[in-house]
Amino acid sequence: MATNHTSIPYQNKEKFYKELHLELGGILEKEWFVNLANTSALLKQHLPEINWVGFYLNRNNELLLASFQGLPACTRIAFGKGVCGTAAQTRQTQLVKDVDQFPGHIVCDSASRSEIVIPLILQGRVLGVLDIDAPILGRFDSEDQKGLESVVQIVLEKTEWPERF
Repeated sequence: MATNHTSIPYQNKEKFYKELHLELGGILEKEWFVNLANTSALLKQHLPEINWVGFYLNRNNELLLASFQGLPACTRIAFGKGVCGTAAQTRQTQLVKDVDQFPGHIVCDSASRSEIVIPLILQGRVLGVLDIDAPILGRFDSEDQKGLESVVQIVLEKTEWPERF
C-alpha cells in the first residue's frame, strides 16, 4: 500500500487539523470546481492511511461524482443509498468504523474498510458530500470528524457556489 507524503505531523490531531485548515485557507479561490479539486488533493496529500477522497455534488437529489483523488469511483448515488446517500439525506456526518456493518454500503473499492462522509450544507441546501475512505478498520474518530467538518465549513465559506450545478 502506498503511503501519503505529508509535511504536517498527524500524531497530535488538534495541531494537525489546525495546520491543515490554515493551509487550506491559503489555497482556496472563489470557484467551486477549483476548490473541490484542491481540497481533495490537499486531503489526499496530508491524511495518512486513506485510499480515496473526493466530493459528490447534488444534482436533482442524486449525488454525482465530482473532484476526487483515488481509484475510479461510483458516478451516481441516490439520496438515502449507501454511506454518501445517507449523509446527504440525513444531513449528518456518517462515521463508519466498518463499512461491512453499514446496511446498504455501496462498494466502489473493495479495499475500503472504513469511511467518513460529511454533508455540504449551505443556507439549508445540500450541495453534496465530502467522502473519505480508508483501507483499515476504525480509521476515523471523533477528532477526525470535528477536523473534517471544519474543512467542509472552510470550503463552504470561501467558495462562490452556483444556484444549480
